[in-house]
Amino acid sequence: MSESNININKKNLVFGLDIGTRSIVGSVGYLESNNKFNVVAHYSKEHETRAMMDGQIHDISKVSDTISKVKKELEMQLNMPLKDVCIAAAGRVLRTITVHIDYELSQEGPVTSEQIYSLDSMGVEKAYEIIRENEHEIKFYCVGYTVIKYYLNDFAITNLEGHKAKKISADVLATFLPEDVVDGLYAAVENADLNIANLTLEPIAAINIAIPEKFRLLNIALVDVGAGTSDISITKDGSIVAYGMIPRAGDEITESLVSRYLVDFNTAEKIKRGSMMKRQINFKDIMGLKQKISPDEAKEAYSSVVESITKEIADKILELNGGKSVSAVFVVGGGGKAAGFTENLAKYLDIPNERVALRGEEVLTEVNFMQEGIKKDPLLVTPIGICMSYYDHKNNFIFVNVNDERIKLYDNDKLTVIDAAMQIGFPNDGLFPRRGEALEFTVNDEKRLVRGGIGEPAVITINGEEANINSKIVKNDNIIIEESTYGKPASQKIEGLPEYKQTMRFIVNGQAIDCPRFAEVNGELKSGDYSICQSDKIEILNYYTLGQVLKFMDIDFNKKLVKVNNKISNEDEKVYENFSIDFEDDEYEPEHNEDEEYYEEDYKNNQIDETLENNSEYNKTVNETSKVSLENASDKLSDNTSDSINNDVNTSENLAENKNVANENATVNMIITVNGTVVVLKNKKQYIFVDILDFYPFDTSVAGGKELVTTINGIKCDFTSQLKDGDVIELYWRN
Repeated sequence: MSESNININKKNLVFGLDIGTRSIVGSVGYLESNNKFNVVAHYSKEHETRAMMDGQIHDISKVSDTISKVKKELEMQLNMPLKDVCIAAAGRVLRTITVHIDYELSQEGPVTSEQIYSLDSMGVEKAYEIIRENEHEIKFYCVGYTVIKYYLNDFAITNLEGHKAKKISADVLATFLPEDVVDGLYAAVENADLNIANLTLEPIAAINIAIPEKFRLLNIALVDVGAGTSDISITKDGSIVAYGMIPRAGDEITESLVSRYLVDFNTAEKIKRGSMMKRQINFKDIMGLKQKISPDEAKEAYSSVVESITKEIADKILELNGGKSVSAVFVVGGGGKAAGFTENLAKYLDIPNERVALRGEEVLTEVNFMQEGIKKDPLLVTPIGICMSYYDHKNNFIFVNVNDERIKLYDNDKLTVIDAAMQIGFPNDGLFPRRGEALEFTVNDEKRLVRGGIGEPAVITINGEEANINSKIVKNDNIIIEESTYGKPASQKIEGLPEYKQTMRFIVNGQAIDCPRFAEVNGELKSGDYSICQSDKIEILNYYTLGQVLKFMDIDFNKKLVKVNNKISNEDEKVYENFSIDFEDDEYEPEHNEDEEYYEEDYKNNQIDETLENNSEYNKTVNETSKVSLENASDKLSDNTSDSINNDVNTSENLAENKNVANENATVNMIITVNGTVVVLKNKKQYIFVDILDFYPFDTSVAGGKELVTTINGIKCDFTSQLKDGDVIELYWRN
């Protein structure tokens, strides 16, 4: 093989790969104008393990590894990289559907090649609809089709092109395989860094070489006997009329020798091949013992298996051929070379032995091997046929309907919805979910972006079934695409910002007060439920001013002696989380003498005792939320105190007497916190724990757990424990 010959035809080289159960065969060549196919590189490698069985890939990675080795060897022979490959699928779980299809032309005129192709595609689509109705639980892939017969205005005709017609018709035979079978092939090939340029069916590839069109007027069966499957195709009246398969072939013959002679599979394969030679067969069994047998002994060992396989093949041929025997059978593939195979097949078909023959060199006369030492035999028919099938489909286009528009696409066996969408100019962003308007603002001088909501993706259906942009499409699919939608505009409240906490807690006169946290938005104070607008400038405040705290509590700062963390402060003092605030209950008077201070405080204490007993308005006030300050109650006490002073200030004896009487009879209102709730205890001089149950709703008669927890200021207590003003109580059931 000369370097110049390869270089001249590099652009036209076709790489065909026969992925068989026992071995992988690769051929690279090109077709001349005289229909002679030149093979410029050829290599075969057996699987190192049984990674395939019955034509089905069981170990994708190991099959891919063998493909890579075949590819590498061919690249070395060619001195060039290989990227695209043609493959064929075995007929395992093959389904065939024959349909009749009519195509009414819009007006009478010469039939074009595109109209013929559209007719073929409509036939495949109809067959696909039938198979989906019958086997809807399994997804099938169309791996090939043949036209049995064309009709011009209902009259049979060999070639429609150029004839004037109002209606054209066809009988179409479509072949399907389960999608998982095809997916396994694609995965193994693509893992070896190869792109699949064409996929066909093994019996279609074989028949294109073994039975030329000029012989197809005869009723002939082609049997491709591989290692795991025997694929069958039948011709009649110039067309291929049926395909079939049985999952039995050469490996089953080998396996019979494994059990007969106690050897491994590879040794049994050597014994099978040796049976077709004349010399003695030597081997070792699994015990390490040397064995010698004659070819006739080996043939006898597997003869019953050959009979069984050929009987099943004959039955399948009769079934596919309408219950009648065929005129002749051509056998290709390595498995068909087993002794007695053709003879037994002829016997079960009831035809003369000479009508069943292995096809090898005689059908490869138009194939030229540029490598030396390659023997033309039945093993080469399928891989060469795979290469040849490329030329039948290299300009293969399919028609699909997208939103009621019929379009033509180049078929690379990987077409998806997105390819069809691009072909009709569908907007790219109309396929994918679109976001609503984003919201941009700053938080503490840092830029912040909130994305809009995601809309709905394009709603896509293929033949009425839900699909997506990556769904595969086939001939004559009806695709509907509804444009995607925008999501909702972005929205964000201040309370949803990670820097923002709902409240700030201050300790006011020993009690915890929770104040809502504020943020400054564009210079204005906003609460947590403020919805942020575009370009807002937000500053999260982590403090209140003292004046703001007192204002929140409805306390007038004027004339108050207020301390923050025990330091006298003004209303602009910044108060942070958990700072303490303390203030006098009376107005702060900076100038007075000690006698007046003593007299006023003494009388005030007496009046507080008396007023707490009778002042229902005060009792109502302390039951309000923490936002109501103690100052409100103090203001009311001050009013009552002023009235008492006006009435009784004339005599100190009366004051002392009133004090003694009040102390003897007065009850005390006590403010405590129970489970976080402020509770006022009334009408007693002293209180113990059990008194809480008169004012706080808690049912101790029904056990809510295994243990009743009772604590005062975090310390365990019992129901007789003494209470004092401001105590924090816990009362609950615990498991």
